[in-house]
Amino acid sequence: MNISVLGDGAWGSAVANLLYENKQNVKLWGPFSDYMDEMNKTRINSRFLPSYTFPKEIELTSDLSFAVKDADILIFALPTQYQRELIVKLKKSYKKNQIIINIAKGIENKSLERLSELTAEILGDVKYAVLSGPSHAEEVIKGSPTAVVVGCDDEKVGKIIQSIFINDFFRVYYSSDTIGVELGGALKNVFAIAAGIADGMKLGDNSKAALVTRSIAEMSRLGKALNGKYETFSGLSGIGDMIVTCFSQHSRNRHVGQKLGEGYTLDEILTEMGMVVAEGVKTTKSAYKLAKKINIEVPIINELYSTLYADKTPSDCIKDLMGRSAKPEIY
Repeated sequence: MNISVLGDGAWGSAVANLLYENKQNVKLWGPFSDYMDEMNKTRINSRFLPSYTFPKEIELTSDLSFAVKDADILIFALPTQYQRELIVKLKKSYKKNQIIINIAKGIENKSLERLSELTAEILGDVKYAVLSGPSHAEEVIKGSPTAVVVGCDDEKVGKIIQSIFINDFFRVYYSSDTIGVELGGALKNVFAIAAGIADGMKLGDNSKAALVTRSIAEMSRLGKALNGKYETFSGLSGIGDMIVTCFSQHSRNRHVGQKLGEGYTLDEILTEMGMVVAEGVKTTKSAYKLAKKINIEVPIINELYSTLYADKTPSDCIKDLMGRSAKPEIY
């Protein structure tokens, strides 16, 4: 099939390579023409995935019309907060028979919409799926055994996506719960920042285990209230992605949290990261506002929001979390 990956970050680059290895015809689009010209010359994504060299068969382009033309499948790989602008630009050239797969993980700040809602708002009724699960680009590019889940309302489309992605080291499960798969992928980034704070403060194993466990409960509670299926959050896009993002050295969101726990400011951390995006920073704001809107109790999200956006110290957040009134263990 003809597949265009729209977004030249680490994950977009790794997915482009995976599909190329699976004998698909692949284009990779990036928004900055000067950088794409550089990548065409060097065949290396020096900003985001410098360990990998693109084969000549993967076409690298900054021309969106060229990237979209003749594509059977479009893979949205830009960070969440940049997707609205991309989709608006796509509106003139998008064809109704094209399948859209979103591999970003977030919730838009402005609208509080999931990416499927945002896409439908702009493009109307489309063939849409979301791919999520524990899948660091740095390991997928090396061929490490990986399992993810595709969420899609249309099982036929879901099976098509399974068929183009699955190989000897990359396994794809199917779920009809698009909402739950989307929310699991988005919310785990929020809790990974909290886990990183625990690491940065050197709180120890007890603290981090408790934090991650209660984060899973909080994710499931909020996700169900937002119309995801409760059991989805026990799967690859929920617990699976939570585990890898909260514990891995590859995790950008855990890195942000660790630096916060070590005493750095958010501005200092984001400046140091440059163009590398930690989706959880923005998604924390969206999750906080959504929980307030529908009146769902999310104490960890609330405290993390206070740390990121209200200058509350991590130590004070821990004190307030631990000082809450006694409760039964409810999931």
